[in-house]
Amino acid sequence: MLTDGVFGHQIFNSIFVATVVVIFSLFLGVTAAFALSRIRFTGRGLLLFTILSVSMFPQIAVLSGLFELIRTFGLFNSLWSLVFSYMIFTLPFTVWVLTTFMRDMPIEVEEAAIMDGASSFTIIRRIFLPLMWPAMVTTGLLAFIHAWNEFLFALTFLSTDSQRTVPVAIAMISGLSEFEVPWGNIMAASVIVTVPLIVLVLIFQRKIVSGLTAGAVKG
Repeated sequence: MLTDGVFGHQIFNSIFVATVVVIFSLFLGVTAAFALSRIRFTGRGLLLFTILSVSMFPQIAVLSGLFELIRTFGLFNSLWSLVFSYMIFTLPFTVWVLTTFMRDMPIEVEEAAIMDGASSFTIIRRIFLPLMWPAMVTTGLLAFIHAWNEFLFALTFLSTDSQRTVPVAIAMISGLSEFEVPWGNIMAASVIVTVPLIVLVLIFQRKIVSGLTAGAVKG
C-alpha cells in the first residue's frame, strides 16, 4: 500500500488537514472561550448555545449549501476546502468545552495578572494556556480524530487521487474486477491509518483523562 499508487501522499493529505484543523480550532477556541467565560456582555449565554447548536446539524443537511460556498471561494479539489468545512463542526465543540473549563478557573489568578499590568493576550498565553493543557489535549485529539476519519466532505469536495484523504482512498481501493475485492490491501490500509490515532492516545492518555474529569470533583 505504501509503495504502490499514491496512498502515502494521501496519508500526508490527512495529516495536513487534521493538523491544521486542530491548530485553528484550538487557537480560535481558546480566544473565544476567554471572551465567553471572562467578559460580561449581553447575550453571552445565547451566543454560546448558538455556537453549540451549529454542530447539531447532520453533515448531509449542509452539504449542498457548503458545496456551493466551496465553489464560490475557488476551493474545490483543494485541501483547504476540508479545513474550512471541518472547522464548522470541530470549532463549536472546542469553544464549548474550553469555555466550561476556563469558567471554572479561579478569577483571582487573572486579577493578579491584571494588577501587574498584563494584557488580555498575555493572560491567555502565560496563565490560561499552561493550566488548560488537559482540556486542550482532549479537545484537540477529538478534533484530530474527526478530521482524520471524515468521509462525506472529503468524497464530495475532492476529485483527484492525489488530493484525497485516507478514508476516501480506502473506500476506492478496487481489484481487477467487481468480483475481486482486495481485502488484504483494504485491511493493510486500515491498520496503517489506525496506528497514528493509537500512538496519539498513548502519548497523551494522562492529559486526556485529566481533561475529561476536570471539574468533576470540587472542594
